[in-house]
Amino acid sequence: MDYRALSFLQLDALREVGNIGAGNAATALSQLLNRKIQISVPNIDVIDLQQLMDFCSEKIVVGVMVRVLGDTPGNIIIIFEKEKAINIIEFLTGNKEKEFSEIGVSVLNEIGNIVASAYMNSITKFTGLNLLPSVPAMAYDMLGAILSTMVLEAAQYEDKVLEIKTNFIGNMETKPIGIINTEDIGADFYYIPKPGSLEKILGALGVN
Repeated sequence: MDYRALSFLQLDALREVGNIGAGNAATALSQLLNRKIQISVPNIDVIDLQQLMDFCSEKIVVGVMVRVLGDTPGNIIIIFEKEKAINIIEFLTGNKEKEFSEIGVSVLNEIGNIVASAYMNSITKFTGLNLLPSVPAMAYDMLGAILSTMVLEAAQYEDKVLEIKTNFIGNMETKPIGIINTEDIGADFYYIPKPGSLEKILGALGVN
């Protein structure tokens, strides 16, 4: 499918699916963290793989990836800045980590599992398609390396890939030595369907 030829109606339908999925994911994250989490309007973009490789960011981040299995395979990844990921671990465990321990990795993977499952469940209810999450995996690497690895896997030799991106916006409060610091959670959420999956989603929405 030529992603560049998507009509306004198709893009609008995908954006609505992304909005509903991200909204449910944000609700699940809000319940887990006991903090209000908001979302940005999902951005639908067609990524040129060569351009991505040429302009890969060297910023070091934490990425939690969950493979989407079932009727519409693809990848979901949640990106956190290192310090913000550490703040979340501290909030949930009470332990301040300088590097990621086994417990810290487990916490972030569970967040990825909960958020991705909520996103997939909403798409299942909206389209009737069956989506299942894989076991999550965490990576601590350059943003460009994480995204390019995920996108190349999802593209399966295609030179273009569709990306649905949403920002999770909220505040985490930590209290070192009795002082309250407010940190924006600032997580980025990506859903990249594999070739063939997009046609099934659009077909289920009646806009193929």
